Amino acid sequence: MDRRNFMKGCAAAGLFGTGIPSVWAADATVGDFYQQSFSTLEGESRSMADYLGKPLLVNFWATWCPPCVKEMPDLDALSQEFPDVRFLGVAVDTVGNVNKFLLKTPVSYDILVAGHRGIQIMRDLGNRQGGLPYTMLFDSEGTEQHRVLGQIAKASLAIELASLAG
Repeated sequence: MDRRNFMKGCAAAGLFGTGIPSVWAADATVGDFYQQSFSTLEGESRSMADYLGKPLLVNFWATWCPPCVKEMPDLDALSQEFPDVRFLGVAVDTVGNVNKFLLKTPVSYDILVAGHRGIQIMRDLGNRQGGLPYTMLFDSEGTEQHRVLGQIAKASLAIELASLAG
């Protein structure tokens, strides 16, 4: 799928979200997020349950999203600064687009791919608009601690990360 068709699909999902089957029931909890699996860049399945046990930052992003791309170097720097917190990028995109993008803009943290269903997952996690980027912090038990809709402010996020890592 090319980038233009992917973006059209995302736009349609944003306007007609009820057309995409919900990943969870209407009363979904953040805990349900850890029951999900996403594709690795190699096409294998990776369970979110693998990320329990340490604090976790999850950043929903896409290659075609300018604020997402702009914040990636900051997220990468923070991942180095806070090694006790796991960082995960969840791409609302295709594996092909993400692999091409990461050749030009590599990051040191894990990247998984949610595809179109990432929009509904974000909505289920409290991002009613389905906007990108969307960043969430979880403690080691998977309880949500903080969220940011839109581009992160590196200094503010560092304070939140320090409270989780400590």
